[in-house]
Amino acid sequence: MAGLSATEIAEPIRTIFRGRRNIASIMDAVESIDLDNKTAQSALGVTVGWDYLVVAIGGRTSYFGNDHWAEHAPGIKTLEDAMRVRRTVLTSFELAEAIDDPDERRKLTTIVVVGGGATGVELAGAMAELSTIVFKKDFRRIDPTEARVVLIDGGGRLLSPFPEKLSASAKRQLEGLGVEVILNTRVQDIHADGVLLNNGETIETHNVLWGGGVQAPELTQALGVELGAGGRVVVGPDLSIPGHPEAYVIGDVADCTLPDGTKAPGLAPSAMQMGKHVAKLVSAELKQGKTPPDQREAFTYWDKGTMATIGRTHAIADIGPLHFGGIFAWLAWLVVHLMLLVGFRNKLVVLIQWFYSYVTFRRGARIIIGEADHRDAVEAVVDAGSQKSNEQTASAEN
Repeated sequence: MAGLSATEIAEPIRTIFRGRRNIASIMDAVESIDLDNKTAQSALGVTVGWDYLVVAIGGRTSYFGNDHWAEHAPGIKTLEDAMRVRRTVLTSFELAEAIDDPDERRKLTTIVVVGGGATGVELAGAMAELSTIVFKKDFRRIDPTEARVVLIDGGGRLLSPFPEKLSASAKRQLEGLGVEVILNTRVQDIHADGVLLNNGETIETHNVLWGGGVQAPELTQALGVELGAGGRVVVGPDLSIPGHPEAYVIGDVADCTLPDGTKAPGLAPSAMQMGKHVAKLVSAELKQGKTPPDQREAFTYWDKGTMATIGRTHAIADIGPLHFGGIFAWLAWLVVHLMLLVGFRNKLVVLIQWFYSYVTFRRGARIIIGEADHRDAVEAVVDAGSQKSNEQTASAEN
């Protein structure tokens, strides 16, 4: 949230592989995959044949059957999603600064985050810091510290995969930042002017951020194979599709049962380990010949721990027998985040940017690019202004 720019986070695929002359990249969308004939068809009409296939298409936001909510409650699964959310929130405060209507100002400076998982907790913490710390000296007609940030979750505690002690710590840290945490409450409807909860309460806002579930892209439904929860492809122990030993599925889109009977988590470390596992299997077969799937090494997940950042010096960490929160967890998260970034330049730039933000309490990526999705809010402000003007005219005439 205005802490880093896109170029400090992502690296172009072509740049990453520019030294590998045997790797070709095509920027296109795959529309269909023919597992029997070993071909993939793209939206531009390009047909690619393959000897080995690795499907690593990630997940998409799940609205649990309410896809129409996406118009008013964007999720964050891609860089484009993140840019949209940042643009919308920054524009909200700019609109609030420009108008006089107190009700519209309140809607524009109220941010509701749905979902108490890692994404929702990090979003809520970032929003609270943005409004109460970063914006504090930037505006003249509004007081950003009066902004309202609400985090809603249907469960009894935040971050349910974490130990209860850490869940309670995350809740305390969020509330310390000024976030209102509402538990055991579900969203019944989302519209342009707010959120309706199942307890009958309506929170009026123009900023709803979705940190809820994940489901597989629609492409998996066209594969003609067994699908698990959320449309994920059920894979064998080696991560190949049953009946198609040369086709592998990894990452968020894979429904993988580990040797101990548990499911592989939908986390970045799990996806990275899957990629390395498949690369090792394919490399071995290219050198030694084909191996039946039941004779291949099964994928095992090495759980290196899980962390969630909440805000400046606020985080929680679950690393083996160690469960801790606060500044030490935050520092550990920073180190891990830096290590996982692609490219030395990104690591160096992010380190400098974080140090700058920490010392100055300022964010260096506050430029608003593109048009925000606030047409409804703007129209409401204009309508309210027109109605007020008409009422004043009518009063003067009387």
